[in-house]
Amino acid sequence: MKRSDLLVAAALTLFLLPFFLFPAVFQAYQDMNLRHAYLMSFVKFALLATLGESIGLRIRTGVYNRHGFGLIPRALVWGGLGISIKMAFVIFGEGTPAMLKSVGIDFPGGNPADILRQPGLSWMKVITALGVSTFLNLFFAPVFMGFHRITDTHILRTGGTLSGFFSPFHMGQYFREVNWYEFWDFVLKKTIPFFWIPAQAVNFLLPEGYRILVAALYSIVLGVLLSLAAMMQGKK
Repeated sequence: MKRSDLLVAAALTLFLLPFFLFPAVFQAYQDMNLRHAYLMSFVKFALLATLGESIGLRIRTGVYNRHGFGLIPRALVWGGLGISIKMAFVIFGEGTPAMLKSVGIDFPGGNPADILRQPGLSWMKVITALGVSTFLNLFFAPVFMGFHRITDTHILRTGGTLSGFFSPFHMGQYFREVNWYEFWDFVLKKTIPFFWIPAQAVNFLLPEGYRILVAALYSIVLGVLLSLAAMMQGKK
């Protein structure tokens, strides 16, 4: 373990400790989630998903950051994507149960989406959560992941600088540079059915206030998986 690993672990511990030691801090966090859901989505993904990418870089290269990696631009992208994920959670979390009701599934109560807000577990709740996750990952995730690939290309091509990040965005050029075969063969064909659909199904069984946080934590896991996959691909 390197000194940088100890520093990162210590920083994370100091950051998270107040939420466990001081109930007022945790309550303030919950209040912010209720009052400013989209802002908090930006913050959670900007911090946690970017951390996931840094951990992935550490696995591949031995460092958490380096010249050209673009830590701040990546955080800005992830923050914006976090807002879009919050929007998608609302759209699919409300829309999928309504669609399931329209095809004949009988939900208790007036609003089918309320099944996901009920405490405890039931077969109806599990089926609904799995349906939400499946449609979320089939219709939203590929566009989301593809756009993220293109923004990553932009960050790398502009040297990872903040000024470069705000330079003209050459969508057509970046679109041609992305390895879409690898994107299909691993990201879509493997991570969506074997990781994202079951993981987000579990997420939608949780209380609503925790879902964005858990989704951001999932991105850390995914960063590790993608890095390991890249290393295995390199060995081949």
